[in-house]
Amino acid sequence: MSFNIIKQLNADAQEGSSAEAAETAAISNVPVQAPVAETVATAHDDFDWSVDKRNVTSYSADEKAKYDTVYDNTFKQINDGEMIQATVESLTKTDAVVNIGFKSDGLISLNEFRDVPGGVKVGDVIEVMVVEKEDREGNLHLSRKNARTTRAWERIVEVHRTGEIVTGLVTSKTKGGLIVDVFGMETFLPGSQIDVKPVTDYDQFVNKTMEFKVVKINEAIKNAVVSHKALIESDIEAQRAEIMGKLEKGQVLEGTIKNITDFGAFLDLGGLDGLLYITDISWGRINHPSEVLKMDQKLNVVVLDFDDDKKRISLGLKQLTPHPWDTLSEGLKEGEIVKGKVVNIEDYGAFLEIMPGVEGLVHVSEITWANTPINAKEFFKLGDEYEAKVVTLDKDTRKMSLSIKQMTEDPWSTIETVFPENSKHKGIVKNITPYGVFVELSTGIGGMIHISDLSWLKRFNNPNEYTKVGETIDVIIMNIDKEGRKLQLGHKQIEEDPWNTLESTFPVGSIHEGTVVKKDDKGAVVQLPYGLEGFAPSRHLAKEDGKTIGADETAPFMVIEFDRNDKRIVLSHTRIWEQVIEEEKQAIIKEKKADAEVTKKAVKNLQSKVEKSTLGDLGVLANLKAKMESDAADNAASESKEEPKAE
Repeated sequence: MSFNIIKQLNADAQEGSSAEAAETAAISNVPVQAPVAETVATAHDDFDWSVDKRNVTSYSADEKAKYDTVYDNTFKQINDGEMIQATVESLTKTDAVVNIGFKSDGLISLNEFRDVPGGVKVGDVIEVMVVEKEDREGNLHLSRKNARTTRAWERIVEVHRTGEIVTGLVTSKTKGGLIVDVFGMETFLPGSQIDVKPVTDYDQFVNKTMEFKVVKINEAIKNAVVSHKALIESDIEAQRAEIMGKLEKGQVLEGTIKNITDFGAFLDLGGLDGLLYITDISWGRINHPSEVLKMDQKLNVVVLDFDDDKKRISLGLKQLTPHPWDTLSEGLKEGEIVKGKVVNIEDYGAFLEIMPGVEGLVHVSEITWANTPINAKEFFKLGDEYEAKVVTLDKDTRKMSLSIKQMTEDPWSTIETVFPENSKHKGIVKNITPYGVFVELSTGIGGMIHISDLSWLKRFNNPNEYTKVGETIDVIIMNIDKEGRKLQLGHKQIEEDPWNTLESTFPVGSIHEGTVVKKDDKGAVVQLPYGLEGFAPSRHLAKEDGKTIGADETAPFMVIEFDRNDKRIVLSHTRIWEQVIEEEKQAIIKEKKADAEVTKKAVKNLQSKVEKSTLGDLGVLANLKAKMESDAADNAASESKEEPKAE
């Protein structure tokens, strides 16, 4: 029918064009006033152009309007973004030609039909979206993918509102989770929403069909997040409610270990988790739950406490057996020797485990008979075994104190005979403090060497400058305090005090070679022969050329002070060259004075021989007197020019 209408409309168009041609010809025959040009005869001048074509039907205006309405009704009115049903008319190598009842057909890429089993076929009815009624090339732009995505999003929004469970296909793995196809639209499944247990291998879920719940949507970017964990949790929640309703303190349940941490283990009680804290695993002390428990291990536990609101259950394992203190042997009493393993070390001592759940404390004061301070963390090591004597035992408070030192006889009971005063011994340096060195002479016996008793000749800022921990050192017993369990030891006293003889070797005014070993603003420490050290104040380090003696420099030094009682020697380098200058000056003055004395004596001798003076003698005497006065004036001028230097 549509074909006949089109044919008729074409005929009407031809009729209109013929009438227009005839009208044009008639107008051309109307005479005009303008001069007529001479025409040239042609072969077609005798043809009658006004003759109509045959087989052409003419329509009235009403009929034309009627047919136009029928023609327009054969097309659909569509808008961009509209969803519409379409029929596949034909297939090409790359596209499907679809008819939506519009004035032109649309093309859809075959890639959009990859999800259709067996592929798309001619005659299939599909839903498409009008992307553009007319693109840049004038074609109708349709999309099946956009239509499916839009419909899928509408369904996803609906199931998110209702909480309905959907089925989806896990298509691939992505960063942080999986991609799931739901209703033909890609959604995101976070790794934390796959299962209630942590999942590390995502590949095992790819290409699997699973049930999900839409937990989050974003209308702006049309993105949805699904969860499989939410379905599992809903089932577990029902089981939890059932278990919590029947739970009682002291109830024994069977559980499976699902996770082990540093502080304990989590058990699955059949849909409900409980925590078995590390202190409730064993009566004995353990460092980590993995020492006793294993993953997926089944065991019976007792309910210690639970919280309905927080859904927390505290479990116990050791409570299924009696406390070891309650079954302690009657033969264990004070004074007995026991053997234990170090399970804990504190600053004040160490705990020995006599048997699982039964521990005793070895206080630092019960480690050794020596009165020297002992660091328990340096003395003991975890896992070491020791024998100890039970000092106190209280089963009611479940406390026991042990002693290692009482396993041997108290060495201080015979201290005067083994280590008498003024006796010399060798000891091992055990500890060093800023004020002295602690030396162990034998097990349980030790004393301290004060920093001032290390050397006769050297002064130390710290005993570390002289000895180190672990070295052997010679000592002499200077004093015994038996009640206080203290020994006063000396090291320098092994040799005689060299200061008694050094005074003759280093008298005041003597000069010796010395090396500056240390220097500061106050002065310098100078190393002298025989290992002796002296001190030179800063003003006594000046050289003759104006410079100052520096560190590690060797130079002569003069002893200007020697104090045997304070063990101190004061030195000066400046005094040496100042003294030389002073000696040279004094020598010149002494020489001039000697010349004056000789002249004076000569005058006296001459005067004594002359009894009478004559005119000639008077002239000689006058000349001699003038010479003497001139010499005296020269001496006075020389003394005034030379200024003495201060020491």
